[in-house]
Amino acid sequence: MQNYQHILLAVDFFEQSELVIERAKNLASIYQSTLSIIHVVDSLPVTDTSYGATVPFDMDLTSVLMENAKKRLSQLAKELGLVEQNTYLEIGSPKSEIIRIAEDIKADLIIVGSHGRHGLALLLGSTANGVLHHAICDVLAVRLSDD
Repeated sequence: MQNYQHILLAVDFFEQSELVIERAKNLASIYQSTLSIIHVVDSLPVTDTSYGATVPFDMDLTSVLMENAKKRLSQLAKELGLVEQNTYLEIGSPKSEIIRIAEDIKADLIIVGSHGRHGLALLLGSTANGVLHHAICDVLAVRLSDD
């Protein structure tokens, strides 16, 4: 088995993300691999049926979300000793963007947190599940509690 050369850590900044970050940091150290991080600001459309169209979020709201995410991602990168080239802030579908960046940087492992939801919660869309089933590289889903 070949060691992992490039690990992509997907962070969401929710509670328990520290567990996922620590797992990625430890594996990158063990394998002496490059570590990159990604955060995706989800672009959820707002629907107003009275206009008969889907209207995207107001750009001011998106820019505020992006600015806050940029600060948090930059702080995390600094804590992990990462250079800016290994830090990715994207907007869109988290599953799609994580997979796209992993392919672009030729990551051979994606690490993502997972709450292990079942039933309807899973059907409505789990980022970890989507990444697991569509990534072309290995995926480590770090189990998080559902407290």
